[in-house]
Amino acid sequence: MMKDQVIQKNRRIQGGVPVFSGTRTPIKNLFDYLEAGETLEQFLFDFPAVDRAKAVAALELARAALDADAHGSPFQEKRASTGDVNPAASTSRICS
Repeated sequence: MMKDQVIQKNRRIQGGVPVFSGTRTPIKNLFDYLEAGETLEQFLFDFPAVDRAKAVAALELARAALDADAHGSPFQEKRASTGDVNPAASTSRICS
């Protein structure tokens, strides 16, 4: 699944917060659920507008972004050379 089929950012939807495409459900909600110890199934039950394929794809996109940073992506090298130490800078690529 392509990133734009999973994640959408639009100022008119939730003020530009990244949401699951075709919904008003913020991507952050999925991570909040998992962080709190909830299951993917519980998240999907509570947010029926999000289908399993999109939720799994969002997790895979996050993993791919972290893997790229862990393996010395060009983005990471550029960030290190410019002195940008904002940890959110690397994860924001997932949603842009």
